[in-house]
Amino acid sequence: MNPNKSLLKSTSIVSLMTFISRILGFVRDALAAQIYGINGTVDAFNVAFKIPNFMRNLFAEGCFSQAFVPVLSEYRTTRSASDVKILISHVAGGLGLFLLLLTILGMLASPAIILLFAPGYHIDTPRYQWASEMLRITFPYILLISLTAFASSVLNSFKHFATPAITPALLNIVLIIAAVFFSHRFSVPIEAQAWGVLIAGFVQLSFLLIFMVKYKLFVWPRLSFKDPGVKRILKIMGPALFGASVGQLSLLLNTIFASFLAVGSISWLYYSDRLAFFPLGVFGVALATVVLPHLSSKHATKAPTDYAKALDWGIRLNLLIALPAMVCLMVIAGPLIISLFQYGHFSHFDTFMTRQSVLAYSFGLPAFMLVKVLCAAFYAQQQTKIAVKLGIYAILATMALNALLVFPLAHAGLALASSLGSWLNVVLLVIALSRRNILQKQPGWWCFILRLVVANALLALALYFLSGDIKTWFDTSWRWRLSHVAELGIVGLGIYGVSLGVMGMRFSDFKLNTD
Repeated sequence: MNPNKSLLKSTSIVSLMTFISRILGFVRDALAAQIYGINGTVDAFNVAFKIPNFMRNLFAEGCFSQAFVPVLSEYRTTRSASDVKILISHVAGGLGLFLLLLTILGMLASPAIILLFAPGYHIDTPRYQWASEMLRITFPYILLISLTAFASSVLNSFKHFATPAITPALLNIVLIIAAVFFSHRFSVPIEAQAWGVLIAGFVQLSFLLIFMVKYKLFVWPRLSFKDPGVKRILKIMGPALFGASVGQLSLLLNTIFASFLAVGSISWLYYSDRLAFFPLGVFGVALATVVLPHLSSKHATKAPTDYAKALDWGIRLNLLIALPAMVCLMVIAGPLIISLFQYGHFSHFDTFMTRQSVLAYSFGLPAFMLVKVLCAAFYAQQQTKIAVKLGIYAILATMALNALLVFPLAHAGLALASSLGSWLNVVLLVIALSRRNILQKQPGWWCFILRLVVANALLALALYFLSGDIKTWFDTSWRWRLSHVAELGIVGLGIYGVSLGVMGMRFSDFKLNTD
């Protein structure tokens, strides 16, 4: 591994791997929309899948990663190789035991958990029964994918980014196979997806363990809660549980409220989530994955100037990607949904309902992405209390907005509440970081903002006129739809890039070495 590899190059590698996975995810969702449509059983599966996914994002890829990576990075910087392996071994043992107990409890209590996460599913309804049965199948995924996240954190800390980034693609591949070849074998066809989730968990974990052995990072788990490194991780994890996962908690609140709405609401939100958060998954998470170990190392070596530069770099790069992504989603949400999902049992009505929540989510996309980097600035310094406090404020605001907006806007109001709550979280995090002199504005910000405003305005105008009337998209073949969406993407990217280039922005402006 070249120590001078730039953060931009590392982020690009992770983004490319994640992009491949997300494209496969769209193939998976398109097939699911065609094969299963939107109905009560699909709503039930989405709840059963969302619960272990939520717990994974909240725990494994949320508070655990935010606590473990900074401590592991510090060990790599200041301790011996044997100390690093001992820490990995002890963390693996404690994490594995906790997850095993949680999995057993979750499988036994699945009916009660469904009522907690989807209280609108009454006990005597088929959706409740389907969701409870499928949750028993999918719940062990939290054990498998959390251990996968642990292995990913280790590899990322040692600058092996590509392998963990491509691992989610295995889930999509398994679910595609389950939908195409096995759905017809079940009385409730969507149940094939539940079993696919479980199998994918084993595949993903096994895949990363192979690479841990290859890079000589694999150690057998051992229990030791007296290890000082483990104690520090546990101390950080508690507060981090809320601070790094505001977005996930907002999505959970959406599911709870949506369970009381019309059949299909949960699925409309699911497809909106998949489309609107595509840039977050491809780039936002990739950037946070690369930035956190880098910031942790700069903090360990007491380099505050480099720390501030890296944080500023992360914010600018976030905005460079998030703003045009938001513009694209707002302007061509309809054509995108039609091209990706409206086949088979996915109706015109489903398209219009999904479009409403995509628009609401897209407004908050830059905020969801910025929260990742801004929270990393706190966790890299192993400071969690402030981020937690601000995260709780944002969650409470989101809950209030959910209750306020769900009546006039139904499921779209829930998406809008999440967006507004995340923007509040961004504002609070920026104020807190600035007051502590962690966030230090670097030269050139006003010029950077002006360039973004002009380039995104030109992008919006171009997409609006080129996309045409949405009615045209309904009665065309899938080949026409996909080719025209691709053309819009290429033209839009060209206009955005050329506009920035004409105004003086260069690729080299975003190079930042990791040494």
